[in-house]
Amino acid sequence: MKKLVTLCLLAVGLMAASHVNAQTKIGYISVQELIVAMPEFKRADTSLAEYQNALNQQYADMVQEFNMRDSLLASKDTQKYTKAQIEVKRRDLGQLYLKLQGWNQQAQQLYQSKEQELLQPVQKKAMDAVNAVAKETGYTYVFSREALVVQPPAADDLLPLVKKKLGIK
Repeated sequence: MKKLVTLCLLAVGLMAASHVNAQTKIGYISVQELIVAMPEFKRADTSLAEYQNALNQQYADMVQEFNMRDSLLASKDTQKYTKAQIEVKRRDLGQLYLKLQGWNQQAQQLYQSKEQELLQPVQKKAMDAVNAVAKETGYTYVFSREALVVQPPAADDLLPLVKKKLGIK
């Protein structure tokens, strides 16, 4: 009798598990590929390139100013300055030199901050579209394509559906 009850419970459990599996849809998407295809990303990328150029120009201007001040202190024209004036000019030159030394790190921080500011709305829009398409098409789980070692056929790739929703060709 116990064997019969156990067998019945096992059968019911297997049927319930197969019923749950039938309702679970699993898909994948390359979010990075989606973001790169978005027009908002292209605008943000252009803005970032312009910002990078501005940072590079600022560095070039500081180097030029440093070289000009350094050559002034090295020339014979320093005879017209008092010792105190020369000391102040050397201290200013030293401060500018230190600023140049730390510029790469500061510029990198500025760039990363600008990148986050410009790309965060693009990423949010992409993720909202992925969530909406997954909900509309009944996908329970959507994985990042880059994280998968083995992936199902293209039928479970949500990228075309999300691109269509966003109006991307």
